[in-house]
Amino acid sequence: MKSKVFTTMKSHLFPCEKFQLANYFPEIIIFVIFLGIYLITVSWNVALITLIRMDSHLHTPMYFFLSNLSFLDICYISTISPRMLSDFFQKHKSISFVGCTVQYFFFSSLGLTECCLLAAMAYDRYAAICNPLLYTAIMSPTLCMQMVAGAGVTGFFGSFIQLCALLQLHFCGPNVINHFFCDLPQLLLLSCTDTFFFQVMTSVLTVIYGLTSVLVIMISYGYIVATILKITSAEGRFKAFNTCASHVTAVTLFFGSGIFVYMYPNSGDSLSQNKLASVLYTIIIPMLNPLIYSLRNKEIKDALKKALKVKDPEKINYISRGDVLPSFRLKRNSKNVDKMSRSGILRSGYDIFSCQTEILVLAEEKLVVYGCSREISRFSQLNAN
Repeated sequence: MKSKVFTTMKSHLFPCEKFQLANYFPEIIIFVIFLGIYLITVSWNVALITLIRMDSHLHTPMYFFLSNLSFLDICYISTISPRMLSDFFQKHKSISFVGCTVQYFFFSSLGLTECCLLAAMAYDRYAAICNPLLYTAIMSPTLCMQMVAGAGVTGFFGSFIQLCALLQLHFCGPNVINHFFCDLPQLLLLSCTDTFFFQVMTSVLTVIYGLTSVLVIMISYGYIVATILKITSAEGRFKAFNTCASHVTAVTLFFGSGIFVYMYPNSGDSLSQNKLASVLYTIIIPMLNPLIYSLRNKEIKDALKKALKVKDPEKINYISRGDVLPSFRLKRNSKNVDKMSRSGILRSGYDIFSCQTEILVLAEEKLVVYGCSREISRFSQLNAN
């Protein structure tokens, strides 16, 4: 059945049996720009994945999802850019029907997977802010892996359904794709058969994947905003909002550009606008995501400093939960001592100190960190009690 469909399709193509890609971009200048964007995107995302893998302090659910998002972005842009860049050196810019459908299948699969992954990341932020005491129990490693695997499976399943429907269409020519890659709206314009069923199916998939993901994100952030508004201190509210700002920015760019392309009619000036929007979500956003999640993220900055061994002279050391450091002594905080004494945590022979607002315990000549995720600055040694 599949071979008959492919034979029918090919019999209606040009003699070379190719889909011809329209000349859209200028040659050498745009080639250099897009090559640079592609190399930067791959480099930044690989660097972010490597940094997360290297630093044990970043082995948390949030950074696990972020590393998977970076991997998706590498695959996402690699389905489009290499083929587009190679076309700059081709006199006749063409692609076979099989190549066109394969490109769209992987492009669609990765796009739908990213929709589901962004929804999973929103739920992770909800669990971290609204249920901080149960966060570790809720976002267990098993659940995180299941959510990522589920996003991938559902994304490829949705794209497979579209691929099966796409293979049933007939193309009578001229088969010139007025775009820089094989996207669904342009393929439907070339079809000489009725695409009503295909459009209905696409709308259903859009509701299932797009609107469901957006709904999950909106509900999660609704609870997050309600929780943040209950925080009394302005500093606490700022830190909570800052935690979510990167994800909100990425979601807005991804879904905003996607909605603009797939919800607006493909005619006249809208085609040119859709091409620009497609450049945004296929090429620019994968490059921006590592910056969006890193520029305002203190933990990633600290991890990068440690990886590059860049030391701030005013900050002697960097510590995180679970670190065991040499016996440094900070100024005693009697309030924390009293608090821990009442809770039964304090035992004889232990000295209690504070790291800004967190608790440190000096036990057996080593500084054991409990919950401190910020720097210790200006260490001062004191005599032992």
